[in-house]
Amino acid sequence: MYQLLEKVNFDGKYYRIKCVNSGEWECCWDLAIKVQFFGKMQGVVLYPKRLFSRKEKKIVYRSVILVNPYQLWDEALVNKFWNLQERVEFLISRILFHECIHLMISLGNTLPSCFGNTDIYLEFRKMFEVSSSNKLLSERHEVEFRLWSLVLFGASGSESEQVLLGRVQEIYEFLINEKYSNQKTGNIFHSPFKNEKIARKYAWVAAVKAGGDVHVNKNVWKVEVRRLSIALRGLYNGIDALLDN
Repeated sequence: MYQLLEKVNFDGKYYRIKCVNSGEWECCWDLAIKVQFFGKMQGVVLYPKRLFSRKEKKIVYRSVILVNPYQLWDEALVNKFWNLQERVEFLISRILFHECIHLMISLGNTLPSCFGNTDIYLEFRKMFEVSSSNKLLSERHEVEFRLWSLVLFGASGSESEQVLLGRVQEIYEFLINEKYSNQKTGNIFHSPFKNEKIARKYAWVAAVKAGGDVHVNKNVWKVEVRRLSIALRGLYNGIDALLDN
């Protein structure tokens, strides 16, 4: 992963990472990385924007990663790295690694297989397939049921059932994506995250993605978020049990 990033300066400008041929077309990936402070999100990936040139028979995918090292003065991190420069470097490396995983999964879903099928993407697909297996049918259905409730809570009222079901599946994949990304990052940086912590954090994010508490009392919404967190922890534990076998 870092070999790809060697060509990129952290100045917000696009750099050409890689190009491959797919039939008559050439597919290229441009990446921009910028470090800036904004709120309390560690990082953000702006997913691939496609630029077509029929004349040149070229498709360019442009992505942006924003890195926010706002946790510089986190007590645990300060105790680990007294030197400010070391903390900055550690935070940027960890956040960038995490966001690059999301980006490579997105590219794997988007680009031709000769370009997008990285080890990271294939590992994620294996985890996703395990999460969708019959052995975890009840755990998956419980998560999807909680997501369905939250999507209904946040629906505008004009969406079709098909659109709402699509939103449930989109958020479900996001939750598996976050488990894989957090697990991979934690292992690489020797700071593993427990499933309970990941489930609690991303159940809330998923509930916001579902639309928030538009149609229900705030307390009712919070109860459903907690139920999603419990269901998600069960699914995550089940995934680990199957992958460890």
